[in-house]
Amino acid sequence: MLTLKTYQTETLRLLREYLETARYGDPAAAFEAGRSAAACNASNAPYRPIPELEDAPYACLRLPTGGGKTLLAAYTVNVAAQAFMEQDAPLVLWLVPTNTIRKQTLETLVNPCHPNREALESVFGSRLLVLDIADFTQIRPQDLRDKTVIVVGTVQTLRVDKTEGRKVYAHHEALEPHFTGFTGAGDGLERIEEGSDKGRIKFSFRNLLAIHRPLVVVDEAHNATSPLSIEVLQRIRARCIIEFTATPAGNSNILHSVSAAELKAEEMIKLPVVLTEHQTWQEAIAAAVQTREKLFELAKRDRDYIRPIVLFQAEEKGHAVTYDVLLNYLVEQEHIDRDRIAVATGDQRELDRINLLDPKEKIDFVITVEALKEGWDCPFAYVFCSVASIHSKKDVEQILGRVLRMPYARKRVQEELNRAYAHVSSDAWQNAVFQLQDRMVSMGFEEQEAAQYVLPQPQQLPLDGLPLFQQSAPLTLTLSAAPDTSIFTPAELGQISTRQVSEGKVEYRVTGAISPELAEKLVKSVPKSDREIVQRTLAVQRAHQQLSPAEKREPFRVPQLCLFVDGELEVARKEWFLDGKGWNLLEFPTELTPGDFSIDREADTYLIDLLGKRLVTQHIGTEQELDLGDSAGEWTDLSMSRDLDRKLRQPDIAQPVLLEFLRRSIQYLAEQRGIPLADLVRTRFVLEKALRSKIASYRQQAFDRGYQHVLFDNPQNVETSFDYAFSFDPDNYPARWHYQGRYKFSRHYYPLVGELKSEGEEFECAQAIDRNPLVRCWVRNLAQQPQFSFKLPTSSDYFYPDFVVLLKDGRILAVEYKGEVYKTNDDSKEKRNLGELWAEKSEGKALFLMAVESDQQGRDVYKQLEETVSN
Repeated sequence: MLTLKTYQTETLRLLREYLETARYGDPAAAFEAGRSAAACNASNAPYRPIPELEDAPYACLRLPTGGGKTLLAAYTVNVAAQAFMEQDAPLVLWLVPTNTIRKQTLETLVNPCHPNREALESVFGSRLLVLDIADFTQIRPQDLRDKTVIVVGTVQTLRVDKTEGRKVYAHHEALEPHFTGFTGAGDGLERIEEGSDKGRIKFSFRNLLAIHRPLVVVDEAHNATSPLSIEVLQRIRARCIIEFTATPAGNSNILHSVSAAELKAEEMIKLPVVLTEHQTWQEAIAAAVQTREKLFELAKRDRDYIRPIVLFQAEEKGHAVTYDVLLNYLVEQEHIDRDRIAVATGDQRELDRINLLDPKEKIDFVITVEALKEGWDCPFAYVFCSVASIHSKKDVEQILGRVLRMPYARKRVQEELNRAYAHVSSDAWQNAVFQLQDRMVSMGFEEQEAAQYVLPQPQQLPLDGLPLFQQSAPLTLTLSAAPDTSIFTPAELGQISTRQVSEGKVEYRVTGAISPELAEKLVKSVPKSDREIVQRTLAVQRAHQQLSPAEKREPFRVPQLCLFVDGELEVARKEWFLDGKGWNLLEFPTELTPGDFSIDREADTYLIDLLGKRLVTQHIGTEQELDLGDSAGEWTDLSMSRDLDRKLRQPDIAQPVLLEFLRRSIQYLAEQRGIPLADLVRTRFVLEKALRSKIASYRQQAFDRGYQHVLFDNPQNVETSFDYAFSFDPDNYPARWHYQGRYKFSRHYYPLVGELKSEGEEFECAQAIDRNPLVRCWVRNLAQQPQFSFKLPTSSDYFYPDFVVLLKDGRILAVEYKGEVYKTNDDSKEKRNLGELWAEKSEGKALFLMAVESDQQGRDVYKQLEETVSN
């Protein structure tokens, strides 16, 4: 199985926490409490419930193109089933935007060798049935009882004004066994309107869904936001709705947002996109071919097989550069063998049944007109070349998305193979920098990310001996009218040239460095209709004009806290604290008190107190209005222990230990507290939550004990060492969102400052650091990014100081800012003790400051910082 990336694990964690909180009865409040800071930055809109389904959690997960949405959706089935729906065998309706994606999704979910299927089988095993929505009559009642059933269909299949004539809404005698024993009132279900059975409930798939209240997974959810789409969710009485998209609609309930920088850091995508504009389409094609050849030579040195591929976008019939013109040019002028070229248009489907990843395959060039087949995925695609003067946004996004995927989702040794390449002709692509940036925003990139990851290049071919990318290209724009050049100084005019290309088309070129003052004048000089283009293009230009320390490859190393373990120095990890005094779950009590877990049974309803909160759970048969046979007769304390072990398995607890702990806990509840095993079975999902919390509390006790013993009872075993230094990665800074304020930071290690608000106390602390003359550079240290951020182990997790500073004399300063209400709490005290221990053991090479708005001496943040670094 694929190992999930950090951002994927974090996304699923946040989803689980949201759904577990929503289980207490208020999805809206759970959403407001659980959405991430990255989601708030993407959209701070209030939660929008589905009318008539206010009890159903409704959340959107935003991941840019290449983020693995389908794999996360597969994992989501179990997360939602366990955390909210409390079912071992949920019914899932998996909705996609088109028939092409429906077929491809089905293929991955039924293929036993595909990671999407493996993700499902890792939880549900053989108890799994995946069907096309057209085959819903194959579902048997025992399937819904014993298996997780996933039905894949398009939104359009269900999204109709009138349901007559649609198969999913029609009466099917084959579905009659599902309705045998139905005891509900049938409110909201469709009924037969004519004939002798008039008034009877239809044996329809729509009604079956409404009775069972499915989990609904929506892929590319921005295509499913219309009122009619909402009506579909109401018709089927969705129990829980989870959306996945790169570009959420404005009213989406964004629970979490993943950035392109996170995908890049996790080696999922190639960035930046190296963009070169050419005067003619012939030059663009020739440059794309040469780029591919140079990449091919570099790929020979890679440990994995990579065959770089060029994707050409030709023009439609009736235009100058059609696919046959482009094909002839490649064969006759570039002397490329025809069998190395595949044409993929509506009429010619030369990519069908071809495996481009096969080393025996010869295809190096693909010509298309519109978007390639939806879902087409070949990470060997490296070069995008468009000669189309008319290109839809969707086509460009899809083709560009193909060249962003990283081969094998792993960074390549040759830096050129970690980037994507785009070649366009200026005749066909006016203001190409702006257009490419705009398309990347539509693909889920933030504007700042798009500016950072579009790298304009000079108009030249990548000849032998020259790099594939350089650092400075002149700013070239196409305006609707000539600019007003009267506002420029003579020196500035020396950088500017204009050329009338045709009526209503003026080329505006700026060479050399563009100062902020010149940039402001450039925007003012152009017609109002062109100002957004100029502003956005300048943002891209500025992103690459002044190199940050990271872009200059300057090292930024931070000494780490280390421990002597068996006479050897090791980097301190929180795992060592459990080993300090040992960790054996069976040393702790196995009793769940009434405060931990208790049940009050009223007829078919269970009122459950869980950790001080009240839950309501019904028999599964009662809740779904069908008896699915959730009987406790087949269960024993041992089988229940095994079921809970599967859900609660922990990497630091041996399975026999966990099984025995669970058996004793169940035995205590049954024998000492008198709770019938049948009641424990029917509330086992809630019991799982209580046991998970109990185990976590015991682990924390073990951590607390070991933490104190290892770090503070034996300080002679602790050392802060540059020999085991953490180094900030100059290529990766996976901020979930970026600072967008007016103040321009000049000493940040990376070109963009991550996860910093444009006002407030932390912003003022960052300003104080940036203004201090003894500071060489600094980093806004990203929390919960263990691979890319500096951290110190605490008794419960890791401590990520807010800022890490490299001083000009080589010392390192870690700064943690605490607001007034937090500066004296237990968390702050623990972090202060740990930070001061790290500094104390460094022999003066490291400093630590717990900064506050005003300390006991009345010093502001700037003074606190000044005195700390001056000592």
